[in-house]
Amino acid sequence: MSEPSRDLILKALEGVIDPELRRPVTELDMVRDIEIDGGDVRVTIALTVAGCPLRDSFEQQVADVMREVPGVERVALGFDVMTPEERQVLTTKLRGGVQERSKGLSLDASTRVLAVCSGKGGVGKSTLSANLAVALAQQGKQVGILDADVYGHSVPHVLGIRQKPVLVDKMIVPPVKHDLKLMSIGFFLDDNQPVMWRGPMLHRALEQFLSDVHWGHLDVLVVDMPPGTGDVAISLGQLLPRAETIVVTTPQPAAQEVASRAGVMAQKTGMRLIGVIENMSGDVFGSGGGERLAAELGVPLIGRVPLDPLLRECGDAGEPLMIAAPESDSAHELRGIADTLVTLERGSIVKPLPVLS
Repeated sequence: MSEPSRDLILKALEGVIDPELRRPVTELDMVRDIEIDGGDVRVTIALTVAGCPLRDSFEQQVADVMREVPGVERVALGFDVMTPEERQVLTTKLRGGVQERSKGLSLDASTRVLAVCSGKGGVGKSTLSANLAVALAQQGKQVGILDADVYGHSVPHVLGIRQKPVLVDKMIVPPVKHDLKLMSIGFFLDDNQPVMWRGPMLHRALEQFLSDVHWGHLDVLVVDMPPGTGDVAISLGQLLPRAETIVVTTPQPAAQEVASRAGVMAQKTGMRLIGVIENMSGDVFGSGGGERLAAELGVPLIGRVPLDPLLRECGDAGEPLMIAAPESDSAHELRGIADTLVTLERGSIVKPLPVLS
């Protein structure tokens, strides 16, 4: 059998996708070397950082694509690390030639930003945000999720993501799981340390998450907003001027009353209210609060998620319900909400009110 062709090997390597950057390794200039000795092929890939936790993904992908190359009998994969100069070139390529960090949200104008907010904590907003993001990804959308609930950051736990972001020449590359890119302040804290920062520090951290993170091409960015109407929520309203807001409430009147304040705050900061989700519906908390809140805010009720122990159990286990129990009643309802969000006319605008100083 003749020796395999270098050109065919390179062509096959176009099918190896960096699991974090979501681009072919050939396009990212990560193929450092190809050595051919009869039917033995050794490929060297230059990683962005030493100790990359996703080496197994590269090994599996290279083995898979090499099976299709005539003449290849055995494959060995080696790793190297990019030089600072190579990382700078990579950063420039990923940013499309833009060197400096832009002010505000560094996403394409076609990306929908869905901000999930609530009047208070404990209504299941983070769990809903995580599972809605998974449901949208399962529809084939490119989805990112920003855990902006800085004092109660729980999305990494719900999604079971323990991997830290990667820093490439001052550009933050978010970890990926369940086809989701995730960024959370929890990645930068030791263990379960509390966030004890004042407003300006939090504003700067959130601004960095929205501008320095390499989100790449996204169809949807889901933002798990902090509960209430404090300075963090106001900062996000200013940093996300084209966000579409969803308000989460539990059914009882007391929660509905508090949730209405979050909806009004979204209006005052110029964000667009597109709907209400009633969570934990059932015998314990009753029902109807979501409908009343939607009527008060002048937006549709886009779903009722039942009070489901399975939803809580999956979140505690770090495996979202949409993955662990896709045929459950709650998963069907969440899938219906995702369908509604996709088909909902983008930018259903409620007239913004002036911000009072």
